[in-house]
Amino acid sequence: MKTLVLCLLVAGAFAAPSRKPTFRRGLNRIVGGQEATPGQFPYQLSFQDTSFGFDFHFCGASIYSENWAVCAGHCVQGENMNNPDYLQIVAGEHDLNTDDGNEQKIVLSKIIQHEDYNSFTISNDISLLQLSKPLTFNDRVRAIGLRSNKEHMGDCVVSGWGTTKEGGHSPSKLHYVEVPTVSDAYCRDAYGKNDIDDSMICAGVSEGGKDACQGDSGGPLACDGLLTGIVSWGYGCARPDYPGVYSEVAYFKDWVENNVQ
Repeated sequence: MKTLVLCLLVAGAFAAPSRKPTFRRGLNRIVGGQEATPGQFPYQLSFQDTSFGFDFHFCGASIYSENWAVCAGHCVQGENMNNPDYLQIVAGEHDLNTDDGNEQKIVLSKIIQHEDYNSFTISNDISLLQLSKPLTFNDRVRAIGLRSNKEHMGDCVVSGWGTTKEGGHSPSKLHYVEVPTVSDAYCRDAYGKNDIDDSMICAGVSEGGKDACQGDSGGPLACDGLLTGIVSWGYGCARPDYPGVYSEVAYFKDWVENNVQ
C-alpha cells in the first residue's frame, strides 16, 4: 500500500494542473537558490520513511528542542500517529547520499497533527514530531526559536532538499534561497481571498524564479533567525505572481508550546 501511495504522490507532483495547489512534499529542491554549506542551517531536518528498505526523504522539518521537531500537517497525513517507528528524522544532514559522521538519525515515538488540520483547505498545516531519544546539540545540530509576532515583513530564507524546478529532479545536497514575505492582501489577490487563511504567510518575488518546491514541505522559512513559516503549498513552484504559501508559526506558537509540555 505504501508503494502505491508513493507512486500516486509522485505522479501527482509531476502532472498537477496549473491551478491546482501543490503540496511541497515528494521526491522533488529549492528553486532559484544555491547549495548550503555544511552546518549553515543547523535547525534543518530531513524527514524520512524507512519502510521501503532504504531511507526515503519526503519532507523537511525544524528542530524545536532536543526531543521535538516542527513539521507540516500534510507531511504526516495518513501516518501512524502513536507508533511511527518506520519514520525518522536526520539532524546534521547535508548530503543525503553521503554519511560524513555528523548525522544523527532518530526514530519517532509519536506524531501530533493539529486537531483542526484540513486537507481540503490546507489550513492549520502543522504537526509536531516527538523523538524517541534526545538530540545532541553541537555546531551542526541546534534548535530554532519560534516567531511570536504575526504578519512579519522582511527577507527570509527557505531551505530544503526539494526540486530545482517544477517537475524537476532531486539533488542530494541541501539548498536554500532568500525570499521576501508579502502581505496577506497581496497573497489573497494572487490565490483568492478565501484560499489564504490568517494562519498562513506568503513569501516570494513577483517575477517568480525563487521558491520552495516538492520535497521541501514541512521545512523552515526562517526570518531574522526565527522560524516564521513552515513550507506548505502553492500553485506549481516559483511561478510569477504566485508566492509560496507557508503555515504562519506565530499563529501556532501557543499550540506548539502547550503540546510539548
